[in-house]
Amino acid sequence: MPSNAERASERVWTALDEFRIELPSWGFSNTGTRFGKFVQAAAATTVEEKFCDAAQVHALTGASPTVALHVLWDLPGGSSDVPAIKALEKQYGVKAGSINPNLFQDQEYKYGSIANPSSDIRQRALTHLLDSVEIGHALGSRDLSLWIADGSNYPGTQSIRNRIGWMEEVLATTHAALNENQRMLVEYKPFEPCFYHTDIADWGMALELARRAGPKAKVLVDTGHHYQGTNIEQIVAWLLHLGALGGFHFNDRKYADDDLTLGSIDPYQVFRIFHEILNASPEERTSIAFMIDQSHNLKGKVKAMIQTVVTAQELYAKAALVDRELLAQLQQGCALVEAEECFRTAFWQDVRPIVREWRQARGLPADPLKALAESGYIEKITRERASRNSGAAGSYA
Repeated sequence: MPSNAERASERVWTALDEFRIELPSWGFSNTGTRFGKFVQAAAATTVEEKFCDAAQVHALTGASPTVALHVLWDLPGGSSDVPAIKALEKQYGVKAGSINPNLFQDQEYKYGSIANPSSDIRQRALTHLLDSVEIGHALGSRDLSLWIADGSNYPGTQSIRNRIGWMEEVLATTHAALNENQRMLVEYKPFEPCFYHTDIADWGMALELARRAGPKAKVLVDTGHHYQGTNIEQIVAWLLHLGALGGFHFNDRKYADDDLTLGSIDPYQVFRIFHEILNASPEERTSIAFMIDQSHNLKGKVKAMIQTVVTAQELYAKAALVDRELLAQLQQGCALVEAEECFRTAFWQDVRPIVREWRQARGLPADPLKALAESGYIEKITRERASRNSGAAGSYA
């Protein structure tokens, strides 16, 4: 009979074998805050360089075979850019992941996109969404990931009710264009860039809009897009219960949507979220898209992305260590201290030795960050890209 330690290692290995987390293309390029941009000499300046960096992260971690693409930033020519993306997939061994439309950058969207009072601008936004659906279909991408930045900054300046109806119309039309293998993920955000009302401000609004759009629409949870003290794992449990959880954008925050490295502020929160996910059935888990949404403005791009993936793997491994049978018994008996200690013991366990063993058994470097440093990759791309980045300024990505 296997020992407790052997059973624990087996649970961790099984969890790590199934764990996949998507990389954001924009996380490798020069990005910034609303106040400006800090340029990095090694930042990716083309979509090919983004694929190259993503391939390096995947090669060292074994967990990130897909790259989320931003339509305007990565496919400015729309569907005509699909052959070039397919060539990059073949060349670098990582595939296009979620397709992210851009409904917040153009000047026409000053007063909103799919909730704009102008029917012409709503049609423009819808056309972009339908083009994005076609791009996803051509690339074989499952998820169309929607962040709607619409809202207003002053009371009385917009009809909240009218805007709900306009969003329903556009999202329903977009849903109707999805093929049998595509989904539409609806993200929510309580504030920023709109500070009086945001049109999709919480998970309930996102859920209802997804329901009205159709069965292929699900909710996307961004861990940074919540008010202070929000119990995100409770939201996750509800969405799982309702069959409405589509995926995550993982980052961390101290105050608001800070886009900090995953687990850098509150690793216990990520552990609690992963615990709820590991309570779900295998079928439910495979339908959840794990995606990183971080803009590393101070940390090195590739290094920070590897740090994020490694942290996610370790926290997922910790959640896999929870003795769920024992915990269920303790919960049923309302043994509060014992149940909490059963839960916390898994979090406090150092899983790095087990994760290193798993990596070595899978032909991966035991320490991905050390392997990156020894590879000379950062020095190489710095030499190649420094001159192009020396004059970079202005736009977010």
